[in-house]
Amino acid sequence: MTSLDFYFDPISPYAALAFEQLPQTLAGRSVAVRYIPIFLGAVLKAHDNKGPAEVLHKRDWVYRQVLWQSHRLQIPLTLPATHPFNPLALLRLLWSTAEPGRTPSRYAVETVLRHVWQGGEEATDLDRLQRLTQALAPVQDPAGDAVKAALREATDAAVARGVFGVPTIGVGERLFWGLDALEMVRACVDGDPWFDGPDWHRAQSLPSALPRRAP
Repeated sequence: MTSLDFYFDPISPYAALAFEQLPQTLAGRSVAVRYIPIFLGAVLKAHDNKGPAEVLHKRDWVYRQVLWQSHRLQIPLTLPATHPFNPLALLRLLWSTAEPGRTPSRYAVETVLRHVWQGGEEATDLDRLQRLTQALAPVQDPAGDAVKAALREATDAAVARGVFGVPTIGVGERLFWGLDALEMVRACVDGDPWFDGPDWHRAQSLPSALPRRAP
């Protein structure tokens, strides 16, 4: 059985689409998936980067493109009433549904992602959050120090591993970023020999003619 780590933040529509598409992508394969909520804002800050929805014109394109992908993949997706938003309450709720030392279930992740990306409502509306919390019946206090620490530690570990955006899927030492990387994930799980060839490693050693910005 192959173990996969699915890093995500419910703020990302691409993470929502990848989550829904993953079972079809890996159908018939023996895999175990750990769903790891991380705070994208902290990941972007660690890499001195901006989120797609923070860049003028790119924001418009992202929304159009994810709606097209929703149509193409036949996965229901509706933009929330406002976006971007602060996802911390949702991230902490997700971690609170898991026992200490464990990660959230697929059911909990599905429930939160659909809360955000189906129906077109305000993702962080207090009444909706209260109903969502009741439905998920957390086993820890979502506002407790243990849950906050779990989110922080997961985010720090993801950055240390090399995660720079979401969704990212970890397969062994390899990381695959984005909805459009799902076919690569499947090929890797299937043992495609390309991943043991020179091209995978060549990408990280290609010289740049531009100076790197200091972190």
